[in-house]
Amino acid sequence: MAAAAPPLSHAPVREMIARARVGALEASVDAVVGDLVARRAPARLWSRDHTLWQDDPTDVADRLGWLTVVTEMQGQIPRLEALAAEAVADGLRHAVLLGMGGSSLFPEVLWRTFGAAPGSLDLRVLDSTDPAAVARVAHDFDLASCLFVAASKSGTTIETSSQLAHFWELTGGDGRRFVAITDPGTELAELGRDRGFRAVFESRPDIGGRYSALSYFGLVPAALLGVDVAGLLAEARAAAAATGPEVDGATNPALHLAAIIAAGTRQGRDKLTLELPREIGTFGLWLEQLVAESTGKAGTGIVPVAGEVLGRVGEYGDDRLFVSTGYRPGLDDLVEAGHPVVELGYRRPLELGGLVLLWEQAVALAGAVLGINPFDQPDVAAAKEATDRVLAAGLPADIEVVPLGELVDQVGPGDYLAIQAYVDPGDPALIAGLQAARMKLRHRLRVATTLGIGPRFLHSTGQLHKGGPPTGVFVQVVGDDPVDVAIPGKPFGFSTLKRAQAAGDLLALRSRGLRAGRVGLEELLAVTA
Repeated sequence: MAAAAPPLSHAPVREMIARARVGALEASVDAVVGDLVARRAPARLWSRDHTLWQDDPTDVADRLGWLTVVTEMQGQIPRLEALAAEAVADGLRHAVLLGMGGSSLFPEVLWRTFGAAPGSLDLRVLDSTDPAAVARVAHDFDLASCLFVAASKSGTTIETSSQLAHFWELTGGDGRRFVAITDPGTELAELGRDRGFRAVFESRPDIGGRYSALSYFGLVPAALLGVDVAGLLAEARAAAAATGPEVDGATNPALHLAAIIAAGTRQGRDKLTLELPREIGTFGLWLEQLVAESTGKAGTGIVPVAGEVLGRVGEYGDDRLFVSTGYRPGLDDLVEAGHPVVELGYRRPLELGGLVLLWEQAVALAGAVLGINPFDQPDVAAAKEATDRVLAAGLPADIEVVPLGELVDQVGPGDYLAIQAYVDPGDPALIAGLQAARMKLRHRLRVATTLGIGPRFLHSTGQLHKGGPPTGVFVQVVGDDPVDVAIPGKPFGFSTLKRAQAAGDLLALRSRGLRAGRVGLEELLAVTA
């Protein structure tokens, strides 16, 4: 294929793929491009033709609303801005998002990228069942100045409903201090109306959680933060124009990105290593879910690797494909060593709007190449069901803590090491220690590594772990909880819920014959010594 996609006419999306140096993958990429063009894949995607992926329309035909939600959301900007202005006028200073997975990841990206604009609400994303994380909200903020935003597509997510029950009781049940974002007619929507929430946003139901960034799930928090919502959506519309059904497939950047990552996966380069500018570094969290949950099923899948520090050439095996947003020092060395490297155009953080739509299309089209449905998540329920069984029966007493070496000795070429840490995400020293241990293990083992904070990753990479290729080695650690926090209406607290989720996921992994074990947290942190 050509070294770079031809320039595009609209300035904000010109050179969405600035340069693609795919080396030995060139013939395979060209073949996939030809196949997608012959199948009229972008036009069929935009016309919501489910047969692009499967004959049965189930979990496809009703999952493509994200393609046109941008125009709808542009008409909602006044409502979003009015909500934010009224909250500030009423004396509120903080927003706390209660959510998991697709309901929380893009708000986290926006908060970390833009922060709070002057005169807007600061945002805290609570996507944890760790009791210390839950308790920290009341410790750090005056709850009387907080607006709580409960976000759940299903309206019944156990983490979100538990957090909502906790803060409803803690704040005395003032509905004006709560907002709900959910699908139409859910329990959460009805609860919000019954309790007089400040607002209930019902998002269109034909958008899956991981594709919901540019719907109410992402844009309500954006407005509260004071992010330029109109600018974000303008970038998305420009990307839609550059990747839409009228664009010739040979110049469609979404098609080309799909072809590269799908061809790489077919050739064994299924570790999609994401390099991002520091200012939008948390975008990798959102991309992790999009890629892992969309492609990791039926024994295949693309393994997203986000947050690894770019290393020396010798630290990488021949299972890597690098996609960098903007140019990064060290990419040329990777190309010279034979690794395929793609550079996406990037100038400013507001381009996240366009990057979201580019990646959503690319992942959806890659699913068509790999023969999978990118919109379902058949294995996510396994961990939820296992958690429910653990909660009903009580925490198992027989989960043995195994030596770290027993697990890492099983890692071989082409594998990836996944650290699954059920710990307090608000402890920066601990998270830094886990990241350092991850990098040390990558250097030692020369394999791709991931770091997931539980239970958040269950709604993200958890699908890939259980439904994707059996190349993962899973190292689980569970932090201590010196103090628990009660969940109103439940016979257990957040500590028990967190530990049940950890136990349930470990049981689900082992039931599939995967290499997984629980390791002592201190032993894992000690690998950096």
